Amino acid sequence: MSERVTIDRLGAQGDGIAETGAGSIFVPFTLPGETVEIAAMGPRAEAAAIIAASPHRQTPPCPHFGTCGGCDLQHADDAFYRAFKRDLVVEALGRAEVTADVGDLVPCPPASRRRVAFSAVRAGNQVMLGFNAAHSNRIVPIAVCPIALPEIERALPALQKLAAILVDRKRPLKLTVTATLTGLDVAIADAAKLSEPMRRQAVSLALGEGFARLSVSGETLVVTQPPTMDFGGVTVELPAGAFVQAVAAAEATMASLVLSHLAGAKRVADLFAGCGTFALRLAPQATVHAVEAEAPQLAALLAAWRSRPGLKPLTTERRDLFRRPIPAKELKPYDGVVYDPPRAGAEGLARELAASTVGRIAAVSCNPATLARDLKILTDGGYRVTSVTPIDQFLWSRHVEVVALLER
Repeated sequence: MSERVTIDRLGAQGDGIAETGAGSIFVPFTLPGETVEIAAMGPRAEAAAIIAASPHRQTPPCPHFGTCGGCDLQHADDAFYRAFKRDLVVEALGRAEVTADVGDLVPCPPASRRRVAFSAVRAGNQVMLGFNAAHSNRIVPIAVCPIALPEIERALPALQKLAAILVDRKRPLKLTVTATLTGLDVAIADAAKLSEPMRRQAVSLALGEGFARLSVSGETLVVTQPPTMDFGGVTVELPAGAFVQAVAAAEATMASLVLSHLAGAKRVADLFAGCGTFALRLAPQATVHAVEAEAPQLAALLAAWRSRPGLKPLTTERRDLFRRPIPAKELKPYDGVVYDPPRAGAEGLARELAASTVGRIAAVSCNPATLARDLKILTDGGYRVTSVTPIDQFLWSRHVEVVALLER
């Protein structure tokens, strides 16, 4: 038996929420103000029909929208979409009781994502390459991807062939594809046990397609050209599967905010430094201490710094900042700090920073909720948030990057 409900608002996960006498109902791919017909009442429901559409509804640009779980909000026009993403940040700060001015969302163009994680699974005699369906482990095969750089989208048939060689029958294959200056870097995880014929076939395909590198379960099978990226004019040779920001333009915006805020700082600590996204850009203007848990990324950062004459001193430290946050007393030499943690945020580090004498902090985050929690710790410790900038590098999704700038 079908029911009609009215969507009151969007939740933080991008689903429409209808408030009914039976409680809240989450209806994906709907917008506030819409009247929709749902097949059955329950905590989650699918919209069988849109009876009255929102004026902000648009035709989704991707034919896979609605089945592929990679994008949540292609049905919303730009004005609504940008306001929704900014509001995610505003609401997170409000819940944490952090006072700050939040700027407009810095937009992200289509066909700009340079790092994409695909999944593949064997289904009978076929192998499907794509993304998980929304709220499901089912893989939706894709033929196009309008968020990805064209060179990644063009590689989809080759990646599907590669998956057919390497996929395990018992678990999905993970393929992380990064577009670098020298070509595609393809890192495979959860592959089947490599036999010699499989290895030869995979290498032959990678060579034929001109991939810069193919690595499987941490083992490099073939390199045609070392995959490199440019961080502020410094060329970095990336370790296999290394984290990089998903969109180059978004990275440039983040870096510009960080560098401007830390201008004049003589000693800067870059925490969760990765391969040097910020450290190498800061090195022309400040002495930098880069801290990162992954040894290959630190090695790549240090090698890049050594290759570029004229930079100021740079030191590195391998350290798990979740288990061992840098104590406040060890932060005393630094007049500036930038940190860019994973989604879990940096609660322990924020507590040490709050007790420190560091003058300026740039906090970068892909999770407004944990960022807000950490900012509350810092503001309670005597810092003032001078600006918060939401940046879109996860186009048409509910995820948003944020740069918050603070001073003591």
